[in-house]
Amino acid sequence: MGLPRASSVCWLFHVLVFVCALSQILYVGSVVAQTAQLSVDASPQNAQVIPGNMFGIFFEEINHAGAGGLWAELVSNRGFEAGGSNTPSNIDPWLIIGDESNIIVATDRSSCFSGNPIALRMEVLCEASGTNACPSGGVGIYNPGYWGMNIERTKVYRATMYIKSSESVEVTVSLTSSDGLQNLASHIITGDKEDFVEWTKVEFDLESNGRNTNSRLQLTTTRSGIIWFDQVSLMPSDTYMGHGFRKDLASMLANLKPRFLKFPGGNYVMGNYLTNAFRWSETIGPWEERPGHFNDAWAYWTDDGLGFFEFLQLAEDLGACPVWVVNDGASLNEEVPSATIAAFVKDVVNGIEFARGDSQTVWGSVRAAMGHPEPFPLYYVSIGNQECSKYYYKDNYVKFYSAIKASYPDIKIISSCDKSAISPVNPADLYDLHVYTSSGDMFSKSRMFDSAARSGPKAIVSEYAVTGNDAGRGTLIAALAEAAFLIGLERNSDVVEMASCAPLFVNDNDRRWNPDAIVFNSWQHYGCPNYWMLHFFKDSSGAALHPSSIQLSNYDQLVTSAITWNNSQDGNTYLKIKVVNFGNKAVNLNISVTGLETDIQTFGSIKTVLTSDRLRDENSFQQPDKVVPAASPITNAGEQTGVVLDSYSLTSFDLLLSSSHAMHLSV
Repeated sequence: MGLPRASSVCWLFHVLVFVCALSQILYVGSVVAQTAQLSVDASPQNAQVIPGNMFGIFFEEINHAGAGGLWAELVSNRGFEAGGSNTPSNIDPWLIIGDESNIIVATDRSSCFSGNPIALRMEVLCEASGTNACPSGGVGIYNPGYWGMNIERTKVYRATMYIKSSESVEVTVSLTSSDGLQNLASHIITGDKEDFVEWTKVEFDLESNGRNTNSRLQLTTTRSGIIWFDQVSLMPSDTYMGHGFRKDLASMLANLKPRFLKFPGGNYVMGNYLTNAFRWSETIGPWEERPGHFNDAWAYWTDDGLGFFEFLQLAEDLGACPVWVVNDGASLNEEVPSATIAAFVKDVVNGIEFARGDSQTVWGSVRAAMGHPEPFPLYYVSIGNQECSKYYYKDNYVKFYSAIKASYPDIKIISSCDKSAISPVNPADLYDLHVYTSSGDMFSKSRMFDSAARSGPKAIVSEYAVTGNDAGRGTLIAALAEAAFLIGLERNSDVVEMASCAPLFVNDNDRRWNPDAIVFNSWQHYGCPNYWMLHFFKDSSGAALHPSSIQLSNYDQLVTSAITWNNSQDGNTYLKIKVVNFGNKAVNLNISVTGLETDIQTFGSIKTVLTSDRLRDENSFQQPDKVVPAASPITNAGEQTGVVLDSYSLTSFDLLLSSSHAMHLSV
């Protein structure tokens, strides 16, 4: 064999360089470890208290997060309103059982509810027997829900509907498989001619005798005649706290111990046009009377079962402080001028009265009638959604600010403008900040607030996420970058009051945005790596932050913080040290803790690590636990402790302190 030519050698060299670079991008390697020194000053006198509402969650109706997700209603388009007010209209996803020779369905405006006047007229042309007999099983309509209903064995489902007919009625309500062949539960509604002459509400329970994750609700009959249906609902009887939230998804939120819930959006609040904006007063009261609206920002209909009241209730159920994002007279394409903004201002003040007013007030009495006589603790209101650049925003904002403060001076008002635009003539208690960027830039933003002025309104970073190619559908590298960013916020919590990621949920059948924290379908769910990353911060709100520093020459890929927190479950106090290693080198870390007034216990300390084999590893329905935290005991815990940090990892060290240390946390 001859020697390769020079050009071939050059080509081979570049290939090898590319392969090495690619391996660093895709794989978590074990490059030779270096030794770093981490110093923590745990003395109470040098600690600062992290805001009590520091880490929370932001919910937006995007990706069918609520409709077909967190809100447990199984029927999609339950009131037949989604097709619009002109009739006949599209009744999607409802479909008929039978064909046009034996059944005709059409919407009309015959509903008994003035706010949502559309109902479904079903004309049955076939008979129970004879030459014009209906098909076996009858004819009718069915609803597949949101990409299939998850019906579980022995579970009970509450069915509700309104029926009208001038003839005798015999309707079978069934839960079946998607093809109608497997019958899971049935109930027969019967009545004489006079029983349903007027709209009549019918309610009953269906107990399933089997399981099917792709089920449907069907209404069938073999009797000829005309029947009207409206507001057809199917709810699981077993919901989170009994308040209508899907239990598995709400539990995932509760496990984060969020200190605030910001709702209901985002662009969802604004709408592309004001006619489709979120109007709080149209989402309260009996669910049958809520008109629903088209979520034109994210292109789907919502019945508004998950309304203003339900958001406040969810915050209460989670032990979180509600943060209401109000519509301030602006959509993505429109703006109400200051001369005519007064009605929008009054509407927001009325909304606050609904949440906080005494049960004797006009709007407080409506809340009380819904079953919550005690006020909700609404102390944060955000004026709009990143609208500072809009022509009328600043002038309109002042009107909202003045009106709210006049009636509720204790409410903290959040501005969409950044800190530089806030002044005595344009005041704010907090300013909203959104951060969407690449993983590398997100990591660098861990120092974003290091040089910020320490006076003036504090920030609420209500939306942040790694986006772009390395974000995928939720990758390890994205989660690590976001963890570094949150550590930076934690360390600067004297100028940052709150933080939450976005988006929170995605129905896997309707991905409008990637990545998201929690993925689900009708019967499954999993947390993405960034969801599990948030567990490292769920004990930070209200904790004591201690000065810490890390030293390692020629390696700037480490970010760290240290807090002292009390575990309410076991009553123990821990010194938690978090470290993000955003590089490809393992690190031997020598931890030195000074200033403690009690000892670190030899046993009982825990090390928790979030990492994986590849930087772009993701969780999935098939592998929901591919990237999740792994905990192990620390056997050599002490004021001087030697540990190892994996490359590309987030690690926390919860060092158990003597119980007497708890008295020193209030600083």
